[in-house]
Amino acid sequence: MPTTLKSLDPTQVELEISITPEEFAAAQDAAFRKLVRNAKIPGFRPGKVPRKIFESNYGTATILERALDDLLNQKYPAALEEHHIDPLTRPTVEVVPAEDGTQPPSFKAVVSVRPEIEPKNYTGVEITDVKETAGDEDVERAVQQMRRDASTLVPVDRPAQVGDTVVMDYEGKIDGVAFEGGTAQGQETELLGDRFIPGFVDGIVGMKAGDTKDVQAKFPEPYSNDELAGKDAVFTITVHDVKEPELPELDDELAKRVSRSETLADLREEIRRRLDETVKRNARRQMSTELLEKVSAANDFPLPEVLVERESDALLNESRQFVARAGMTWEQYLEGTGKSEAELKETFRPEAEKRVKTTLLVEAIAKKEGVQATQEDVETELTALAAQYGQPRDRIIQALQSNVGALIDGIVRTKTIDRLIEQAKRVPATAAAADAVTETA
Repeated sequence: MPTTLKSLDPTQVELEISITPEEFAAAQDAAFRKLVRNAKIPGFRPGKVPRKIFESNYGTATILERALDDLLNQKYPAALEEHHIDPLTRPTVEVVPAEDGTQPPSFKAVVSVRPEIEPKNYTGVEITDVKETAGDEDVERAVQQMRRDASTLVPVDRPAQVGDTVVMDYEGKIDGVAFEGGTAQGQETELLGDRFIPGFVDGIVGMKAGDTKDVQAKFPEPYSNDELAGKDAVFTITVHDVKEPELPELDDELAKRVSRSETLADLREEIRRRLDETVKRNARRQMSTELLEKVSAANDFPLPEVLVERESDALLNESRQFVARAGMTWEQYLEGTGKSEAELKETFRPEAEKRVKTTLLVEAIAKKEGVQATQEDVETELTALAAQYGQPRDRIIQALQSNVGALIDGIVRTKTIDRLIEQAKRVPATAAAADAVTETA
């Protein structure tokens, strides 16, 4: 017997699933045969209890309940297939008795679904052009860093400079009170400003072995430790030694020493290849973010609440993991924010909505454009994952057995976004900035 479909709203439908008398009777017979196997009634062997005796001991409702469960498990998937429905969650099911009481009941299943989306304005989008290859200066910087890493530290009798390494003791205080993690003795530290909080390295530069000095520094905001973020600190620093790097010759021997390359030229090529991969990956991420924001702004459709709720939970879980890595308890973090877990989750809702909208939009564009994951795409991805995690390909396949769908979805998403970037109008950064100023004005 066919089912009927009714749209409740753009993200929910209701399926009414009928049951014929013959189906209902057969389901009850089958349910009884299953239940009677485990029935324990004195005087009868398991599976040999007459139905009337069984019902008098266990009740007719037991059979009816099992029969309805079995019918729902059979007929609900068939109804989804009949109406080409891809449900987002398990349905909310109601058993509806027949009006006259002589016919079998029916099912009403409310199902969350994706909204109908007709994507528009996604080709020829104007985005800022970002270079996708490394420059010669990037390669040379990496070579020099490898050379520096292979250097030998030599003591010098002069004031410390940026790039030197000092051996020092320090004690940090905020408002005269020492804070956790702010004290060390005999610490060997390379003086590079981008590795420390503002003011720390600048204060040490110019100190010589034997000098003691108070250095003022300020923790940035935000900072990994919320209790220190934005606060001024004073570090009492004693320098014991100043060392400078003695750099090895930049030649083929260095290349062999720091890599598997046989020559310096080979090393530079290998570095360029790796840098190109990183630069392209970062450039694509930057361009895709801008592109998807513009395409999303040009398309409007309702979002399934169940997906927004699921994404909010995912963001909340990400926060839990971040807090745990920072060495804090979840209760301490909530106390620091002054929010309950429910209030914190609500702050994630805009980002959750943004993610859900982007995902649905990319899926709709992929469907409209006929983007699919080929066997070659899957093989390439498996090879890349094996290299990334240093695992045999077979082990990667085994690990993905229950998550192949996510792998394929990721491939389709990447191919779709790559196609959109290729179709986009890429303008130089200076032109894009000028357009932004014009729009603001």
